[in-house]
Amino acid sequence: MNYWWILYLIDGFLFVTLGIEVIYILILSIASLFNQHSEITKAKKQNRFIILIPAYKQDKVVMQTINSVLGQTYPQRLFDIVVISDHEEEMTNMRIAQAPVTLLTPDFEESSKAKSMQFAILNLPQFKIYDAVLVLDAGNIIEPEYLEQVNDAFETAGTKVIQTHRLSKNRDTSVARLDTIFEEINNSIFRRGHNALGLSAALNGSGMVYDFEWFKINVMKCRTAGEDKELEAMLLRDGIYIDYFDNIHLYDEKTREISSFNYQRGRWAATQLHAAISNSRYFFPSLLSRRYDFALKILQWWLPPRTILIGILLIMSSILPLIYFSLAIKWWIIGAILMFAFSLATPDQLVDEKWNRDFLYAPLLILWGLFNILRVMIIETRTRVKSAKDSINSVIPRKS
Repeated sequence: MNYWWILYLIDGFLFVTLGIEVIYILILSIASLFNQHSEITKAKKQNRFIILIPAYKQDKVVMQTINSVLGQTYPQRLFDIVVISDHEEEMTNMRIAQAPVTLLTPDFEESSKAKSMQFAILNLPQFKIYDAVLVLDAGNIIEPEYLEQVNDAFETAGTKVIQTHRLSKNRDTSVARLDTIFEEINNSIFRRGHNALGLSAALNGSGMVYDFEWFKINVMKCRTAGEDKELEAMLLRDGIYIDYFDNIHLYDEKTREISSFNYQRGRWAATQLHAAISNSRYFFPSLLSRRYDFALKILQWWLPPRTILIGILLIMSSILPLIYFSLAIKWWIIGAILMFAFSLATPDQLVDEKWNRDFLYAPLLILWGLFNILRVMIIETRTRVKSAKDSINSVIPRKS
């Protein structure tokens, strides 16, 4: 086989794989424009919430999250706050302990958000009764009416889980602005777009509200740092629809440094790959049982993450003209389609005077970080495979 045939095979395989993903993204981007969630009706019942805030070395921001939760207009007697302080400084723990919250201080050899949530569930008093669980990250800020809106939405949705809209609370560097844009594109495509087509929204890692009874059983089954993907798979296996509410906001701080951005993307890529591998055995059973939502999700997890997709498109579009010009034309076309899809999915308020500069900076950022993203992805994948073998017995209940 000569080198030209090898080139044709690589080019064809990548083009078909990425072309499918680009068309998928375009369809969802268009669908997101027509997703207008029905008006949220006032709930007849005020649910009792347990709010979990896993905090791992988040000394600078955890009190901001606690204070925003304590400032809710929702009756304070109807929600309890549990902060799982994992490797926080002693002074931070002292400040948290002064607030009207339950403070838990586990000491894991290998920390993860899943272990923190499991630890919290195992340490809840038996006499406490809750209807729903709200999961927040340390650093999230919620508006005073957030719990009221969540309570109404949870009843309106009529399902066991809802995802609220996570917004950026900082756009002070080019990296932070790009991170904001990428997350809003994901919100449009994989949450609003999915719901518009009758599919479940993707979970976002925070701002999620679960039925308490379902959560306390299934969170104990999580084994890796990608607990949101594990929980999402469990929900879809159970045939539970994930509803997304675009108008219920919480705020999250975006990364400001390129190194942090690349590391974050690498971890997410590893999480997605692990989810694809671990759930592939359910693909055909989900088709036979008509759980098409789950089957589509498994296929989606096998597609390259958006950052890697853009990186490959840039490389193929730049290198092929130097080798065989006509091979590059189709890559330019799907690149243009992808940019059109992303433009549809980008909220108008993010297109400001800094948009052009950030837009031109994005390809350089992605190409520069692509190697680091792949390197982190490989390291994280190895770690997650090892972590998946750990037993739930490694979570030892211990109160502070």
